[in-house]
Amino acid sequence: MQFSESWLRQYVNPDLTTEELSHALTMAGLEVEETRPLAPPFSQVVVAEILEATQHPDADRLRVCKVNAGGDVLQIVCGAPNARPGIRIPCALVGAQLPPAEEGGKPFAIKLGKLRGVESQGMLCSGNELGVPQEADGIMELPADAPIGANIRDYLKLDDTIFVIKLTPNKADCLSILGVAREVAAITGAKLCVPEIKAQASSIQDKIKVAVESSDLCGRFAGRVIKGVNAKAKTPDWMVRCLEGAGQRSISALVDISNYAMLAIGQPTHVFDLQKIKGDLTVRWGRDGEELELLNGQTVSVAPLNGQGVGVIADANGVESVAGIMGGNPSSVTLDTQDIYLESAFWWPTAIQGRARRFNFSTDAAHRFERGVDPAGTVDALEFVSGLITQICGGQLGPVDDQVINLPKRADVRLRVARAQKVIGVPLTADVIAGLFDRIGLQYQREGNEAFVVKAPSYRFDIEIEEDLIEEVARLYGFENIPANPPVAEQRMQGTNEARRGIHKLRHAIAARGYQEVLNFGFIDADTEEKLAGNTNPIKVLNPIASQLSVMRSNLIGGLVQNLRQNLNRKASRVRLFEVGRVFNRNPEAQVGELSIAGYDQPIRVAGLAYGPALPEQWGTPSRSVDFFDVKGDLEALLAPLELKAKTFAHPALHPGRSAELTIKKRGKEITLGFVGELHPRLQQSYDLPGAPVVFEIDWAAIQDIGLPTISPISKFPAVTRDLAVVVDQSVSVAQLLDAMKAAKQLLVKKIDLFDEFKPSSGRMGGMAENEKSLAFRLTLSDESGTLQDAQIEPVISALLDAMSVKCKARIR
Repeated sequence: MQFSESWLRQYVNPDLTTEELSHALTMAGLEVEETRPLAPPFSQVVVAEILEATQHPDADRLRVCKVNAGGDVLQIVCGAPNARPGIRIPCALVGAQLPPAEEGGKPFAIKLGKLRGVESQGMLCSGNELGVPQEADGIMELPADAPIGANIRDYLKLDDTIFVIKLTPNKADCLSILGVAREVAAITGAKLCVPEIKAQASSIQDKIKVAVESSDLCGRFAGRVIKGVNAKAKTPDWMVRCLEGAGQRSISALVDISNYAMLAIGQPTHVFDLQKIKGDLTVRWGRDGEELELLNGQTVSVAPLNGQGVGVIADANGVESVAGIMGGNPSSVTLDTQDIYLESAFWWPTAIQGRARRFNFSTDAAHRFERGVDPAGTVDALEFVSGLITQICGGQLGPVDDQVINLPKRADVRLRVARAQKVIGVPLTADVIAGLFDRIGLQYQREGNEAFVVKAPSYRFDIEIEEDLIEEVARLYGFENIPANPPVAEQRMQGTNEARRGIHKLRHAIAARGYQEVLNFGFIDADTEEKLAGNTNPIKVLNPIASQLSVMRSNLIGGLVQNLRQNLNRKASRVRLFEVGRVFNRNPEAQVGELSIAGYDQPIRVAGLAYGPALPEQWGTPSRSVDFFDVKGDLEALLAPLELKAKTFAHPALHPGRSAELTIKKRGKEITLGFVGELHPRLQQSYDLPGAPVVFEIDWAAIQDIGLPTISPISKFPAVTRDLAVVVDQSVSVAQLLDAMKAAKQLLVKKIDLFDEFKPSSGRMGGMAENEKSLAFRLTLSDESGTLQDAQIEPVISALLDAMSVKCKARIR
């Protein structure tokens, strides 16, 4: 929100300097991002009139001008093409200091000099040379009644300050001078001068019939016909200055008046050329196949997209305007327009949100409507604009056609005084709070000194719950008046739960293994969600901040792959990333709670990605790419003492032969943790990756409980090792054999390690079929009571072989 200080002070004029006013607004929650002078400093520039302009004797592009600057007639050489007798212009006298040509440069001094042998006693200035925006080339032309000899800064009112306020999305009521003035009046206690809006008398009875078909699009629609306007009328200088101070340029009188009213009172309006409207108007949602050429020249489709409709105003020929965003070229006003239809409406914020972004642009009207515009001010805005049009452009007014269809119902909000005191940390009394509410214009009923029941004004869409009122109390009381007291709390040593893993400890452990933590949005694009999660029905974001962030993620892999691509684009060769964050899934059985939403699960997941060489480049180890077993080893080390089991499974994002589902056993039940594996070759090609990264994702809730460690004595007697090689079908996994041996419950067996695997290349080899493989295990046996003998060891080996034979059809090799 940008405006000039002088415009604001027309509505409220507190006894504060510019710096003090800026500070007061910032401390009230309206952050003043920038203040800058309307024009840079310069001196001795006055209004002058060109009396005579003759050709320079030695230069084709120069003219010798006789200039009346309020004293003696001056001779000034000028090269501007529009220098001619009779016009009034800014003239810099000898000794004037003009703004530097470049930022940071020195001021430009005007001296008595000669140009091609002709003496020049000053300089005729363009707007750009004075630091004032100017569209036309040449020297700045002033109105014919500009007083000769007057200081140009005083005449153009250039001693002004531009305020740029960074508003938060909830402060839609401050997207106007009137809204900011309300805040200033409440903050400072200065008198608020609201512009007087009078009902304009009708002199004709012409009307256009308007049918509002969609009450969820338009809650109130008002309009009137105005005939006989002079669209070529000149916009008043005072209005042009207000628009320029707000960062807008003057276009034409009708457009300028509409823009001025929007900036002044916050209600966007639209002007149609009445002669271009055919038949009645209809307010409805856009339909399939409908298009409109907008005022900016862009042709857009107003058909529904992804279940999101676009509101339109249509006549008998089709769509004429995109509701609340921009008018159409077919019904736009021009300098030849004589009859107009003026529209003012309340569009529901939910009907406007996201629509302008769909068309890849935004407008001032859409910016306001999607945040909420005062529905009670619809007709007032129409009367305000009508009065300005008849005052500047003339014309005859038709009656106001006001249709109230579906206005917001504002529920009363209750504020507990004790709650406000607790949150703000200041013992504010009920009388103090009442005074603050009076200053901001809130209607309320007191419940003694205990509570207030507040009815929010129609222009305050940000007051819905008790916390909103507490915020109002805090900012009006003054954040700088709230003491910065340290928190007071009982200090107590908390016990450490050794049976549960801490999430920060896990983060440190992952980082210690060479992974770097990243933080991604919980949103992602629908294409990535389908590719990497197989999710064809994702949870859509109603109002996405960008098209590539339109759905909620159901896993963390998509964000990590995008992080990898960004790193590879910056020439990184070895990438290790991890993220701890929430994912979002539909669950009809999920109940609402403090940290949950009905119908949705939001579990925390831990995910990682490894790409490039397994080890940093070095001379001692040959370079090789990271593989499935490297990352699986990282997980086993990270999740210890939990014992991971891996089994094959299908996942849309993973290589079908180089991926596994991870499980653990808890209380006799097998619990799925997540998965680990290489990215699918199809996705590797789709994302243009030189190599396949290895990714993993595990459920945080499943790995928190690690149990207490159990103590077992170390045997005083030497351990015994035995090697055991068995032949099994190639479909039998090592995990199945290990489970079979563990199920035999041989207490003397302390450790089982796989140290060899052999598969025949073709035909039969060593008594093995082509579909068989040999696995060799090293068994470590120990007994605390004495040294083991063969008589004790052989029954154990036989029991293990029998278990593998029965459950896995294994035979000794």
